[in-house]
Amino acid sequence: MVTRIVGRDVHGLSRRTAQTGLLVAAFVVPGSFASSLTPRSWTDQGIITGLDTTLNYLLTATTQDVVEAAAGGVAPRLPWLRADSPAARQRAVALLLDLAIVPLGVAAQRMLPRVPDESVARGLVRQAAWRTTATGAGAAVFALVQSGTDTLDRRVGAGGRIAGFPVAVPAGLALAAAVDHMRKTRSADPDPGRRVPTAPVQSLAASAGVIGFLTAFAAAEHALAELAGTTLSRALPGPQRWWRLTGHAAFLGLLAIGGGALFDHIVRGLEAGATNYEPVLGASVPPEWIGPTVSGGADSRVAWASLGREGRRHAATHVRPTPLPSRPEGVPDLSIRTVMGRPARATPVQVYVGLDSGADARTRVALAMAELDRTDAWDRSLLMLISPTGTGYVNYCAVAAAQYLTLGDVATVTLQYSKRPSPLSLGRIGAAREQNRLLMLHVLERLRGRPAGRRPRVVLFGESLGAHTSQDMLMHWGTLGPQALGIDRALWIGTPYSSKWMRQVTGLPRPDVDPTLVGVFNDHAQYAALPADDRARLRYVLVSHDNDGVTKFGADLVTSRPRWLPPGRPPVQEVPGASPRGVPPAMRWRPVTTFLQTMIDMKNAQVPGAYRAWAHDYRPDLTRFIRDVYGLPASDDELIRVEQALEKREAARERLFSAPPAGHDSDTGSAVPR
Repeated sequence: MVTRIVGRDVHGLSRRTAQTGLLVAAFVVPGSFASSLTPRSWTDQGIITGLDTTLNYLLTATTQDVVEAAAGGVAPRLPWLRADSPAARQRAVALLLDLAIVPLGVAAQRMLPRVPDESVARGLVRQAAWRTTATGAGAAVFALVQSGTDTLDRRVGAGGRIAGFPVAVPAGLALAAAVDHMRKTRSADPDPGRRVPTAPVQSLAASAGVIGFLTAFAAAEHALAELAGTTLSRALPGPQRWWRLTGHAAFLGLLAIGGGALFDHIVRGLEAGATNYEPVLGASVPPEWIGPTVSGGADSRVAWASLGREGRRHAATHVRPTPLPSRPEGVPDLSIRTVMGRPARATPVQVYVGLDSGADARTRVALAMAELDRTDAWDRSLLMLISPTGTGYVNYCAVAAAQYLTLGDVATVTLQYSKRPSPLSLGRIGAAREQNRLLMLHVLERLRGRPAGRRPRVVLFGESLGAHTSQDMLMHWGTLGPQALGIDRALWIGTPYSSKWMRQVTGLPRPDVDPTLVGVFNDHAQYAALPADDRARLRYVLVSHDNDGVTKFGADLVTSRPRWLPPGRPPVQEVPGASPRGVPPAMRWRPVTTFLQTMIDMKNAQVPGAYRAWAHDYRPDLTRFIRDVYGLPASDDELIRVEQALEKREAARERLFSAPPAGHDSDTGSAVPR
């Protein structure tokens, strides 16, 4: 009976393995189109579908190969199958093993349920069990469908034309449609399988291109390894299979060397670009552009040239206490006095030390302390320690909001740790952590030497990788760490999922964590909805948009369903003036698929766009959070004026740095105000 269900396999064992892989790969195609955190283009969809199907095919085919190898060893030992041919015996045993591993895989998954903060090893074992289940089920479905086509072929006398039809892909798609239909009927959401509005024809064409490229690459690698194995086995002692493995290793080694060289070339180019002068901010700028309390000016210990592109932009766009006598064309008057309608209490202090300003962390921290001394920063009421993004970028809205709301009675200090985009600066996290910790300890030491009534409040701010590096200096200290260091408040926006401190203080209970001191919010309305007493206790606030892939992408998406994808969650809620709240119900955890979708969401979240609270853009959120988290008094009318000023500043800044302004002097490299 078993042999009859398996049917004829005219192409041998490799065909059955390949067809099982194709069936499972086809099954995941519809799911790869499901909605995720943000909309995506047909190119993005093609990349997701192409990689998803390729990886699922390889993983399934490899697993089925193991089953076939086990069947080959077991089949000769079964006396009740000895009357059949060797190929038929192996097919029968392989089917029996495929049927057996399905319940075994399900049982293994139930024995290893997901637990918070589980180890990678536990997740990998559970994922291996899931893969085993999917492979066994796919092989059984293929055998059943193939048996049906064989039977139909014999009954109509098709001479093998029906039996030879490739049934794996249509069977996989049909199975996916059936599972999707069952899920819809059980779901409270009338359409849980909603798809993103992605052009399907272009997407499938792009995915075919991805699959074709990967196939061609694999074929080329295989051919070169075979050639190396054959050639070397003729010239040197040893079996051909070992020399073939040597060929594989050599190819991959050359690929790694070439990839490393290309990466170094790209990084050097990016770092050079982050250091070059811009037309509007050349080797020299008018003195009135850089005031005495800003790093990079005439009296500063930090050289203008060492600030880099982001440091120079940061210095040139600080908030002035009074209107600037001469401004570049198109730059509005947004001084403290003009926006707030009353005089500034002080001139804001803005310290920035570039990566090139000192040879090591100790030198850069010493420069920062010297700048704080030079500018009398210790006499300000608020000291804001900022960790920038990978390029050294500091969110202008955050700094300007603090400068407006304090009427200039604030000092900010920033230490650059990299000149690369954040995804390429992950290797600098450790250095940034130690640099930030050294600065914090020096600040703490200095403040302890001042009278209690003359110590500024110390607050932290970080965005994206800057939030990660700012939090990293508190790792393993919970909420006791910032309290011990004298940090009064902290605001972090767009914290990457990889931040260990964030997971420590928002995960399982710990003796060093007071959960009432920490909060994670999508928008300010969510924060304001807390009871007043709970809001008053908060000290460390993380703003993470629900559709920000940066805050959700991690390697463990391959092995475990994340906490932010709970079953039965409500539909996405639109919040006026804020980023949407919630995750689309159509997005559910699918191994490999969710990893790829969220990776693309992370990429798209960082694409610059209009001034709005969306994905990884937190600019419109900042004024209200800075006022409330840092405890800065301001009326609602003042708050609205600051928000309007920040939007105007961002528009002016974009115009200023996107192209040389009118009257630009190419010889001096400076903008000539009109």
